[in-house]
Amino acid sequence: MSARRTRFRAALAGLTALLTGLTAAALLSPTAQGAAPPDPSGWTRLFLDDFNGAAGSGVNTADWRYTTGTSYPGGPANFGTGEIETMTNSTSNVSLDGSGNLRITPRRDASGHWTSGRIETNRGDFRPPAGGTLRVESRIQLPNVTGAAARGYWPAFWMLGTPYRGNWWNWPGIGELDILENVQGLNNTWATMHCGTTPGGPCNETSGIGGQRPCSPTTCQAAFHTYRMEWDRSTSVEEIRFLLDGVVFHTVRANQVDATTWTNATNHGYFIILNVAMGGGFVDAFGGGPDGATVPGHSMVVDYVGVWQTGGGGSTEPPPTTPPPTGGGWDAYGTIQAESYDSQSGLATEATTDTGGGQDVGWIANGDWALYRGVDFGTNPARQFSARVASGAPGGVSGLVEVRLDNRSSAPIGSFAVGNTGGWQSWRTVPANIAAVTGKHDVYLTFTSGQPADYLNLNWFTFGH
Repeated sequence: MSARRTRFRAALAGLTALLTGLTAAALLSPTAQGAAPPDPSGWTRLFLDDFNGAAGSGVNTADWRYTTGTSYPGGPANFGTGEIETMTNSTSNVSLDGSGNLRITPRRDASGHWTSGRIETNRGDFRPPAGGTLRVESRIQLPNVTGAAARGYWPAFWMLGTPYRGNWWNWPGIGELDILENVQGLNNTWATMHCGTTPGGPCNETSGIGGQRPCSPTTCQAAFHTYRMEWDRSTSVEEIRFLLDGVVFHTVRANQVDATTWTNATNHGYFIILNVAMGGGFVDAFGGGPDGATVPGHSMVVDYVGVWQTGGGGSTEPPPTTPPPTGGGWDAYGTIQAESYDSQSGLATEATTDTGGGQDVGWIANGDWALYRGVDFGTNPARQFSARVASGAPGGVSGLVEVRLDNRSSAPIGSFAVGNTGGWQSWRTVPANIAAVTGKHDVYLTFTSGQPADYLNLNWFTFGH
């Protein structure tokens, strides 16, 4: 495991050096279909998928997860939007085309039932560094269908606050950033920030704080266009900008809402979603559908999805929070996925074979840590902690998992020791007692070992009474 960590970090350092010299001008130029965009000068790449692969194959599940069915487990029906399709992981709905593109394609069967596709990044830590900017971008051709044949189509490229994962009922407070939405085959792109409470509230829900712009000179349906979000913490007032083909057409600033609303929506990481829904509330606002005139089989075609950051500096750890934060949105008694950290040091993610799939956090060694902001313990004290762990560490190598509140240097409120479990994907749930905790806190998991070797993989954790 130590050798794996060394190779990973060496490769990452080499990649960073290689990317530094590439220019922004190349990114802003039209990208050849199937080619990854070069990195803009001064920006550091966090994520890129250019969807190269064999025609008819699925997406890379090390980077993406399929969302299937008609809702999240235990979440609002029809994904809370009223859409009518069933999402699948079938390559008839989600597949690579062999030319460097992803295609998400709605289908209708003989009985009139619609299926489509929805994928999400496994990573949920996309947020700008303090004093810096996050850039999330995709080059997309919307389903090439218009008029009556497009009734009900609702393609989108968007992001959700990661505290939504495992809760499913805290929208819109945890934030949503719609970089691209389109309905009914109209030559228009909508960009929106959702936040606050619903209905109404400081963010005018369920409409949100939105803007729009048509595609030109070619329509959104007839050609590829580039859709981008820039979340900027370098300005005097934090702002989120939305761009079409490099032109800003909508900006949301922190001073447009109260401080608590903004903090609740932004004080955590986000994950990225690509999907084509059929029907739903946004569609209903423009005439409804789908109906008998709707023609299935038109794909949203995605050339790439990329994430970069610039600015900021020093440690990725935010300053300590005193008093405990009022923002966030993690439910202490839900399952908190380890890879959904807000900040970390020394960690990396990998695909897991544990029940439920997704990713785990690996290569954990002495001195590493992860931060989860705004974990809500409520008024009934939590007294237990448990975590899903695996270890292939050699004999004599073990370490501690420690829980600390609000500051990484705080005394641990609880800990447990872990050694070899039979392999790096041999999972077990380990419980521990903790000092009684109520209220909302930043939670640090710190990892301590008497040896320098990697000793732990972590999939998820939770608290109990």
